[in-house]
Amino acid sequence: MPRPFRFGVNLLTPAPAAEWRATCRRAEELGYDVILVPDHLGMVAPFPALVAAAGATERPRLGTLVLNAGFWNPALLAREVATTDALTGGRLELGLGTGYVQSEHDAAGLPFGSARERVDRLRHTVEELDRLLAAAGHGRRAPLLLGGNGDRMLRLAAEHADVVGFTGARLVPGSTVGKLEPVGAEGVGERVARYRELAAGRAQPAELNLLVQLVAVTDDPETALAPLLERQPRLTLDQALDLPVVLAGPLDDLVARARALRARFGFSYLTVLEPFMEAFAPVMERLRDESA
Repeated sequence: MPRPFRFGVNLLTPAPAAEWRATCRRAEELGYDVILVPDHLGMVAPFPALVAAAGATERPRLGTLVLNAGFWNPALLAREVATTDALTGGRLELGLGTGYVQSEHDAAGLPFGSARERVDRLRHTVEELDRLLAAAGHGRRAPLLLGGNGDRMLRLAAEHADVVGFTGARLVPGSTVGKLEPVGAEGVGERVARYRELAAGRAQPAELNLLVQLVAVTDDPETALAPLLERQPRLTLDQALDLPVVLAGPLDDLVARARALRARFGFSYLTVLEPFMEAFAPVMERLRDESA
């Protein structure tokens, strides 16, 4: 049997307390299983935002998608994780990544390093977190999501992650500001296959997450995708519609596409960005009805 769907929304926009709580309550009303926040300068501070989300909601899990390991000292991060998990009633899901935006590290006065150095830093963070939380007497660690695409990152995820996050995008070579370009279905499939190869010896398979970048329930997907095609001029309309991170078209088509993402790649945990929270709700509702 396929793993049941879970759905998350990644909230990006800083807001006053009342507005933030209202957004979180709306995510719960729509049926999202997980309320998530990123870790970028200029966006919300992750842990206070999640504690506030917990105070406004009852059911959803609360997670980071994903913390930038380069921003965090492991000992201080362990304190944040333990406190946030306690204050959210055990609802925390911890997402970690290497970080990919050099300009943010520069602005914070923190070293960026090579890709190898960033993965090494993340491995150290993961291992230290486990040690520190165990030493402090925490009997359980929050479920761990690790996000990334490279072989060394996928190996780390195979060893440690409860959830593996795939972005369906890659950093444009030479970009220091985190400019991404989408990866087609073949490329995503190759990365998932490589992860499965590395994780073949696991006793329990990890949940696979995909961060969907665009959702549009529409009979005119060409218009909905015009901004994407302008940013990515090498893509044709058909290629854009086939991207795993794009869900654009009539409702029936989007429901079928989501089911196909699970059947083909194993993506049972789908996350959408805040601007598409409302648009994805009918897709989510249909998928829940079909599995009921």
